[in-house]
Amino acid sequence: MLVAGASIAGPALAHWLRRRGAEVTVVERAPELRPGGQAVDARGVAKDVIVRMGLDAAVRAACTDTAGAHTVDVDGNVLETFRADDDGGDGFIADIEILRGDLSRVLYDDTRDGVEYLFGDRIAELTQDPDGVDVVFAGGDRRRFDLVVGADGLHSALRAMVFGPHERYLRHLGHVLAFYSVPNGFGLDRWLLEHQEVGRSVLLRPIQDATRAMAMFYFASPDFDVDHRDVAAQKSMLRERVAGLGWLTPDILEHLDDTPDFYLDQVAQVVLDRWSSGRVGLLGDAAFSSSPMSGQGTGLALVGAYLLAGELAAAGWDPEVGFARYEERMRSYVEANQEIGRLNARTRDLPAPDAEPLPDFSGEWFVELVGRAINGVELPDYAGVPDSGVRR
Repeated sequence: MLVAGASIAGPALAHWLRRRGAEVTVVERAPELRPGGQAVDARGVAKDVIVRMGLDAAVRAACTDTAGAHTVDVDGNVLETFRADDDGGDGFIADIEILRGDLSRVLYDDTRDGVEYLFGDRIAELTQDPDGVDVVFAGGDRRRFDLVVGADGLHSALRAMVFGPHERYLRHLGHVLAFYSVPNGFGLDRWLLEHQEVGRSVLLRPIQDATRAMAMFYFASPDFDVDHRDVAAQKSMLRERVAGLGWLTPDILEHLDDTPDFYLDQVAQVVLDRWSSGRVGLLGDAAFSSSPMSGQGTGLALVGAYLLAGELAAAGWDPEVGFARYEERMRSYVEANQEIGRLNARTRDLPAPDAEPLPDFSGEWFVELVGRAINGVELPDYAGVPDSGVRR
Protein backbone atom coordinates (compact mmCIF):
# COMPACT_ATOMS: atom_id res chain seq x y z
CA MET A 1 0.00 0.00 0.00
CA LEU A 2 1.05 3.58 -0.63
CA VAL A 3 0.29 6.35 1.88
CA ALA A 4 0.79 10.02 0.95
CA GLY A 5 1.80 12.21 3.89
CA ALA A 6 4.14 11.66 6.85
CA SER A 7 2.72 14.01 9.49
CA ILE A 8 0.35 12.19 11.89
CA ALA A 9 -2.38 10.37 9.97
CA GLY A 10 0.07 8.77 7.51
CA PRO A 11 2.51 7.20 10.01
CA ALA A 12 -0.40 6.19 12.28
CA LEU A 13 -2.00 4.36 9.36
CA ALA A 14 1.37 2.81 8.47
CA HIS A 15 1.61 1.43 12.03
CA TRP A 16 -1.74 -0.34 11.79
CA LEU A 17 -1.31 -1.53 8.21
CA ARG A 18 1.96 -3.21 9.17
CA ARG A 19 0.29 -4.75 12.21
CA ARG A 20 -2.38 -6.15 9.88
CA GLY A 21 0.19 -7.68 7.51
CA ALA A 22 0.48 -5.13 4.69
CA GLU A 23 3.67 -3.86 3.07
CA VAL A 24 3.62 -0.08 3.33
CA THR A 25 5.33 2.82 1.57
CA VAL A 26 4.87 6.40 2.81
CA VAL A 27 5.75 9.27 0.47
CA GLU A 28 6.29 12.78 1.86
CA ARG A 29 7.02 15.83 -0.29
CA ALA A 30 9.03 17.54 2.48
CA PRO A 31 12.72 16.54 2.58
CA GLU A 32 12.42 15.45 6.22
CA LEU A 33 10.01 15.42 9.13
CA ARG A 34 8.78 18.91 9.93
CA PRO A 35 9.50 19.87 13.58
CA GLY A 36 7.42 22.03 15.89
CA GLY A 37 4.00 23.11 14.77
CA GLN A 38 0.75 23.60 16.60
CA ALA A 39 0.04 21.81 19.88
CA VAL A 40 -2.44 18.98 19.26
CA ASP A 41 -4.54 16.97 21.71
CA ALA A 42 -5.77 13.43 22.21
CA ARG A 43 -9.01 12.90 24.09
CA GLY A 44 -11.37 10.05 24.85
CA VAL A 45 -11.26 7.19 22.39
CA ALA A 46 -8.12 8.58 20.71
CA LYS A 47 -6.21 7.92 23.94
CA ASP A 48 -7.38 4.29 23.74
CA VAL A 49 -5.91 4.05 20.24
CA ILE A 50 -2.56 5.34 21.50
CA VAL A 51 -2.58 2.67 24.21
CA ARG A 52 -3.41 -0.05 21.66
CA MET A 53 -0.47 1.15 19.58
CA GLY A 54 1.80 0.62 22.59
CA LEU A 55 2.85 4.27 22.43
CA ASP A 56 1.23 5.76 25.53
CA ALA A 57 4.49 6.15 27.42
CA ALA A 58 6.37 7.57 24.42
CA VAL A 59 3.62 10.06 23.62
CA ARG A 60 3.25 11.25 27.20
CA ALA A 61 7.01 11.64 27.52
CA ALA A 62 6.94 14.05 24.56
CA CYS A 63 3.93 16.09 25.80
CA THR A 64 4.12 19.80 26.53
CA ASP A 65 3.32 19.22 30.22
CA THR A 66 0.81 22.07 30.17
CA ALA A 67 -0.90 22.43 33.54
CA GLY A 68 -3.83 24.39 32.17
CA ALA A 69 -4.92 27.66 30.62
CA HIS A 70 -5.74 31.16 31.86
CA THR A 71 -7.69 33.73 29.89
CA VAL A 72 -6.38 37.18 30.76
CA ASP A 73 -7.37 40.79 30.28
CA VAL A 74 -5.24 43.41 28.55
CA ASP A 75 -3.18 43.88 31.72
CA GLY A 76 -2.58 40.16 32.22
CA ASN A 77 -5.10 39.70 35.05
CA VAL A 78 -6.62 36.19 35.10
CA LEU A 79 -10.28 36.07 34.09
CA GLU A 80 -10.92 32.32 33.81
CA THR A 81 -8.94 29.12 34.45
CA PHE A 82 -9.06 25.67 32.82
CA ARG A 83 -6.98 22.78 34.18
CA ALA A 84 -5.52 19.83 32.28
CA ASP A 85 -7.23 17.38 34.64
CA ASP A 86 -10.70 18.85 34.08
CA ASP A 87 -13.24 16.34 32.74
CA GLY A 88 -10.88 13.44 33.26
CA GLY A 89 -8.21 15.01 31.07
CA ASP A 90 -10.61 15.51 28.15
CA GLY A 91 -11.43 19.17 28.75
CA PHE A 92 -10.40 22.42 27.06
CA ILE A 93 -6.74 21.56 27.81
CA ALA A 94 -6.25 17.81 27.33
CA ASP A 95 -3.86 15.86 29.52
CA ILE A 96 -2.26 14.58 26.29
CA GLU A 97 -1.12 17.76 24.56
CA ILE A 98 1.88 17.50 22.25
CA LEU A 99 3.40 19.53 19.43
CA ARG A 100 2.43 18.17 16.03
CA GLY A 101 6.07 17.66 15.09
CA ASP A 102 6.84 15.77 18.30
CA LEU A 103 3.92 13.38 17.78
CA SER A 104 4.97 12.92 14.17
CA ARG A 105 8.47 11.98 15.38
CA VAL A 106 7.10 9.41 17.85
CA LEU A 107 5.02 7.78 15.09
CA TYR A 108 7.88 7.83 12.61
CA ASP A 109 10.35 6.31 15.08
CA ASP A 110 7.82 3.57 15.79
CA THR A 111 7.37 2.64 12.10
CA ARG A 112 10.60 3.48 10.26
CA ASP A 113 12.12 0.00 10.62
CA GLY A 114 9.17 -1.76 9.01
CA VAL A 115 7.88 0.89 6.60
CA GLU A 116 9.48 2.39 3.49
CA TYR A 117 9.61 6.19 3.75
CA LEU A 118 10.25 8.31 0.64
CA PHE A 119 11.05 11.89 1.66
CA GLY A 120 11.40 14.73 -0.84
CA ASP A 121 9.05 13.10 -3.33
CA ARG A 122 5.36 13.12 -4.20
CA ILE A 123 2.75 11.50 -6.42
CA ALA A 124 2.83 13.19 -9.83
CA GLU A 125 0.40 10.91 -11.70
CA LEU A 126 -2.01 8.21 -10.66
CA THR A 127 -4.05 5.76 -12.73
CA GLN A 128 -6.17 2.98 -11.27
CA ASP A 129 -7.87 -0.09 -12.67
CA PRO A 130 -9.91 -2.86 -10.99
CA ASP A 131 -6.74 -4.65 -9.85
CA GLY A 132 -4.38 -1.89 -8.71
CA VAL A 133 -3.03 1.65 -8.93
CA ASP A 134 -0.16 2.78 -11.14
CA VAL A 135 1.77 5.69 -9.62
CA VAL A 136 4.34 7.97 -11.20
CA PHE A 137 6.44 9.84 -8.64
CA ALA A 138 7.80 13.33 -9.23
CA GLY A 139 11.28 11.88 -8.88
CA GLY A 140 10.67 9.67 -11.91
CA ASP A 141 9.95 6.26 -10.37
CA ARG A 142 6.94 4.27 -11.59
CA ARG A 143 5.37 1.71 -9.27
CA ARG A 144 2.16 -0.24 -8.85
CA PHE A 145 0.25 -0.55 -5.57
CA ASP A 146 -2.85 -2.42 -4.46
CA LEU A 147 -4.26 0.58 -2.58
CA VAL A 148 -3.38 4.26 -2.14
CA VAL A 149 -4.42 6.49 0.78
CA GLY A 150 -4.09 10.27 0.89
CA ALA A 151 -3.15 11.52 4.36
CA ASP A 152 -1.57 14.71 3.06
CA GLY A 153 -3.54 17.33 4.94
CA LEU A 154 -6.02 20.14 4.37
CA HIS A 155 -4.62 21.03 0.95
CA SER A 156 -4.27 17.39 -0.13
CA ALA A 157 -2.75 17.09 -3.60
CA LEU A 158 -4.00 13.52 -3.87
CA ARG A 159 -7.56 14.59 -3.08
CA ALA A 160 -7.44 17.21 -5.83
CA MET A 161 -6.01 14.66 -8.24
CA VAL A 162 -8.72 12.05 -7.63
CA PHE A 163 -11.74 13.92 -6.26
CA GLY A 164 -11.46 17.35 -7.90
CA PRO A 165 -10.48 20.95 -7.03
CA HIS A 166 -10.10 22.06 -3.41
CA GLU A 167 -12.89 24.61 -3.81
CA ARG A 168 -15.45 21.80 -3.93
CA TYR A 169 -14.60 20.52 -0.48
CA LEU A 170 -12.98 23.29 1.59
CA ARG A 171 -15.40 25.14 3.88
CA HIS A 172 -13.84 28.37 5.20
CA LEU A 173 -15.11 29.07 8.74
CA GLY A 174 -14.43 32.80 8.59
CA HIS A 175 -11.22 32.81 10.63
CA VAL A 176 -7.46 32.60 10.18
CA LEU A 177 -4.95 30.89 12.47
CA ALA A 178 -1.25 31.76 12.72
CA PHE A 179 1.44 30.44 15.02
CA TYR A 180 5.20 30.47 15.46
CA SER A 181 7.75 29.86 18.20
CA VAL A 182 9.33 32.73 20.12
CA PRO A 183 11.96 33.05 22.89
CA ASN A 184 10.30 32.54 26.24
CA GLY A 185 11.02 35.96 27.62
CA PHE A 186 7.51 36.14 29.07
CA GLY A 187 8.04 34.01 32.19
CA LEU A 188 5.75 31.31 30.80
CA ASP A 189 5.72 28.24 33.07
CA ARG A 190 3.35 25.32 32.29
CA TRP A 191 0.32 27.59 31.83
CA LEU A 192 -1.18 28.68 28.52
CA LEU A 193 -2.25 32.33 28.48
CA GLU A 194 -4.86 33.76 26.10
CA HIS A 195 -6.10 37.30 25.60
CA GLN A 196 -9.31 37.72 23.58
CA GLU A 197 -10.85 40.77 21.99
CA VAL A 198 -13.83 40.94 19.65
CA GLY A 199 -13.05 38.84 16.58
CA ARG A 200 -9.43 38.09 17.44
CA SER A 201 -7.17 36.64 20.10
CA VAL A 202 -3.51 36.04 20.96
CA LEU A 203 -2.09 33.32 23.14
CA LEU A 204 1.19 31.93 24.41
CA ARG A 205 1.62 28.27 25.26
CA PRO A 206 4.49 26.40 26.92
CA ILE A 207 6.44 23.72 25.08
CA GLN A 208 8.99 21.15 26.28
CA ASP A 209 11.88 23.51 25.54
CA ALA A 210 11.40 25.96 28.41
CA THR A 211 13.54 28.58 26.65
CA ARG A 212 10.91 28.83 23.89
CA ALA A 213 7.15 29.32 23.72
CA MET A 214 4.54 28.95 21.00
CA ALA A 215 2.62 32.10 20.03
CA MET A 216 -0.75 31.83 18.31
CA PHE A 217 -3.19 34.29 16.77
CA TYR A 218 -6.79 33.86 15.68
CA PHE A 219 -8.60 36.59 13.79
CA ALA A 220 -11.89 36.83 11.93
CA SER A 221 -11.57 37.00 8.15
CA PRO A 222 -14.72 36.32 6.12
CA ASP A 223 -12.58 35.99 2.98
CA PHE A 224 -9.20 34.34 2.55
CA ASP A 225 -7.26 34.82 -0.67
CA VAL A 226 -3.63 34.44 0.45
CA ASP A 227 -1.73 31.49 -0.99
CA HIS A 228 -0.86 29.06 1.80
CA ARG A 229 2.72 28.97 0.45
CA ASP A 230 3.27 32.78 0.22
CA VAL A 231 4.92 33.42 3.58
CA ALA A 232 5.68 37.11 2.97
CA ALA A 233 2.03 37.85 2.16
CA GLN A 234 0.91 35.85 5.18
CA LYS A 235 3.14 37.81 7.55
CA SER A 236 1.90 41.08 6.08
CA MET A 237 -1.69 39.93 6.57
CA LEU A 238 -1.01 38.95 10.18
CA ARG A 239 0.54 42.31 11.06
CA GLU A 240 -2.37 44.17 9.48
CA ARG A 241 -5.12 42.12 11.14
CA VAL A 242 -3.70 42.13 14.69
CA ALA A 243 -2.60 45.79 14.73
CA GLY A 244 -3.82 47.34 17.96
CA LEU A 245 -4.45 43.99 19.65
CA GLY A 246 -3.38 44.51 23.24
CA TRP A 247 -1.58 42.57 25.97
CA LEU A 248 1.78 41.13 24.75
CA THR A 249 1.02 41.35 21.03
CA PRO A 250 3.71 43.96 20.13
CA ASP A 251 6.41 41.92 21.92
CA ILE A 252 5.33 38.72 20.18
CA LEU A 253 5.32 40.39 16.75
CA GLU A 254 8.93 41.50 17.25
CA HIS A 255 9.96 37.87 16.61
CA LEU A 256 7.87 37.39 13.46
CA ASP A 257 10.73 37.82 10.99
CA ASP A 258 13.29 35.65 12.75
CA THR A 259 11.14 32.67 13.77
CA PRO A 260 12.05 29.34 12.11
CA ASP A 261 8.55 27.84 12.00
CA PHE A 262 5.94 30.41 10.95
CA TYR A 263 2.55 29.04 9.83
CA LEU A 264 -0.65 30.77 8.73
CA ASP A 265 -3.74 29.38 7.04
CA GLN A 266 -7.48 29.66 6.95
CA VAL A 267 -9.55 27.84 9.56
CA ALA A 268 -11.39 25.42 7.31
CA GLN A 269 -13.14 22.09 7.18
CA VAL A 270 -13.18 19.43 4.48
CA VAL A 271 -16.60 18.02 3.65
CA LEU A 272 -16.95 15.14 1.18
CA ASP A 273 -19.85 12.81 0.47
CA ARG A 274 -17.43 9.88 0.46
CA TRP A 275 -13.78 9.34 1.36
CA SER A 276 -12.84 6.83 -1.29
CA SER A 277 -12.91 6.30 -5.04
CA GLY A 278 -12.09 2.81 -6.25
CA ARG A 279 -8.72 1.84 -4.79
CA VAL A 280 -7.91 5.33 -3.50
CA GLY A 281 -9.01 6.50 -0.05
CA LEU A 282 -8.53 9.55 2.18
CA LEU A 283 -7.69 9.90 5.87
CA GLY A 284 -7.28 12.69 8.40
CA ASP A 285 -7.56 16.33 7.34
CA ALA A 286 -7.45 15.31 3.67
CA ALA A 287 -10.77 13.50 4.18
CA PHE A 288 -12.57 15.24 7.03
CA SER A 289 -10.70 18.19 8.55
CA SER A 290 -12.71 19.45 11.50
CA SER A 291 -10.46 22.56 11.79
CA PRO A 292 -8.32 23.60 14.78
CA MET A 293 -11.51 25.07 16.26
CA SER A 294 -12.64 21.54 17.14
CA GLY A 295 -9.45 20.56 18.98
CA GLN A 296 -9.98 17.05 17.64
CA GLY A 297 -8.11 16.81 14.34
CA THR A 298 -5.45 14.53 15.81
CA GLY A 299 -8.06 12.32 17.45
CA LEU A 300 -9.87 11.91 14.14
CA ALA A 301 -6.60 10.98 12.42
CA LEU A 302 -5.59 8.40 15.03
CA VAL A 303 -9.02 6.78 15.29
CA GLY A 304 -9.47 6.86 11.52
CA ALA A 305 -6.12 5.12 10.99
CA TYR A 306 -7.09 2.33 13.38
CA LEU A 307 -10.47 1.80 11.76
CA LEU A 308 -9.29 2.09 8.16
CA ALA A 309 -6.54 -0.50 8.56
CA GLY A 310 -8.81 -2.77 10.58
CA GLU A 311 -11.73 -2.65 8.17
CA LEU A 312 -9.53 -3.19 5.11
CA ALA A 313 -7.88 -6.21 6.72
CA ALA A 314 -11.24 -7.58 7.93
CA ALA A 315 -12.54 -7.28 4.35
CA GLY A 316 -9.60 -9.25 2.97
CA TRP A 317 -8.21 -6.00 1.51
CA ASP A 318 -11.28 -5.56 -0.70
CA PRO A 319 -11.34 -1.76 -1.13
CA GLU A 320 -15.05 -1.45 -1.85
CA VAL A 321 -16.02 -3.28 1.34
CA GLY A 322 -13.21 -1.99 3.56
CA PHE A 323 -13.54 1.68 2.63
CA ALA A 324 -17.34 1.54 2.99
CA ARG A 325 -17.17 0.04 6.49
CA TYR A 326 -14.54 2.57 7.55
CA GLU A 327 -16.76 5.44 6.41
CA GLU A 328 -19.81 3.93 8.10
CA ARG A 329 -18.01 3.68 11.45
CA MET A 330 -16.40 7.13 11.27
CA ARG A 331 -19.11 9.36 9.77
CA SER A 332 -21.08 10.26 12.92
CA TYR A 333 -17.88 10.81 14.92
CA VAL A 334 -16.54 13.14 12.21
CA GLU A 335 -19.79 15.07 11.94
CA ALA A 336 -19.94 15.68 15.70
CA ASN A 337 -16.41 17.08 15.70
CA GLN A 338 -17.08 19.26 12.68
CA GLU A 339 -20.15 20.66 14.42
CA ILE A 340 -18.01 21.49 17.48
CA GLY A 341 -15.57 23.28 15.16
CA ARG A 342 -18.32 25.32 13.51
CA LEU A 343 -19.86 26.29 16.86
CA ASN A 344 -16.50 27.38 18.28
CA ALA A 345 -15.84 29.47 15.18
CA ARG A 346 -19.22 31.19 15.58
CA THR A 347 -18.40 32.21 19.15
CA ARG A 348 -15.35 34.09 17.76
CA ASP A 349 -17.15 35.78 14.86
CA LEU A 350 -17.37 39.54 14.56
CA PRO A 351 -20.81 40.80 15.65
CA ALA A 352 -23.22 41.28 12.75
CA PRO A 353 -26.82 42.59 12.88
CA ASP A 354 -28.13 39.71 10.78
CA ALA A 355 -26.17 36.96 12.58
CA GLU A 356 -28.09 34.07 14.12
CA PRO A 357 -28.04 34.11 17.93
CA LEU A 358 -25.68 31.62 19.53
CA PRO A 359 -27.32 28.50 20.97
CA ASP A 360 -27.58 27.83 24.70
CA PHE A 361 -24.43 25.84 25.41
CA SER A 362 -25.69 24.90 28.87
CA GLY A 363 -28.32 22.62 27.35
CA GLU A 364 -28.27 18.82 27.38
CA TRP A 365 -27.89 18.82 23.59
CA PHE A 366 -24.38 20.26 23.91
CA VAL A 367 -23.35 17.71 26.53
CA GLU A 368 -24.51 14.97 24.16
CA LEU A 369 -22.67 16.54 21.22
CA VAL A 370 -19.41 16.77 23.15
CA GLY A 371 -19.81 13.16 24.23
CA ARG A 372 -20.17 12.05 20.61
CA ALA A 373 -17.19 14.18 19.60
CA ILE A 374 -14.91 12.63 22.22
CA ASN A 375 -16.12 9.05 22.58
CA GLY A 376 -18.77 8.60 19.90
CA VAL A 377 -17.16 5.78 17.94
CA GLU A 378 -16.65 2.08 18.67
CA LEU A 379 -13.19 0.53 18.38
CA PRO A 380 -13.66 -3.10 17.32
CA ASP A 381 -11.08 -5.61 18.56
CA TYR A 382 -10.90 -7.14 15.06
CA ALA A 383 -10.66 -10.66 16.45
CA GLY A 384 -9.47 -13.00 13.74
CA VAL A 385 -7.72 -10.23 11.81
CA PRO A 386 -3.91 -10.57 11.66
CA ASP A 387 -2.05 -8.55 14.29
CA SER A 388 1.70 -8.82 14.55
CA GLY A 389 1.73 -7.14 17.96
CA VAL A 390 3.11 -3.88 19.23
CA ARG A 391 6.25 -2.63 17.48
CA ARG A 392 8.68 -0.58 19.55
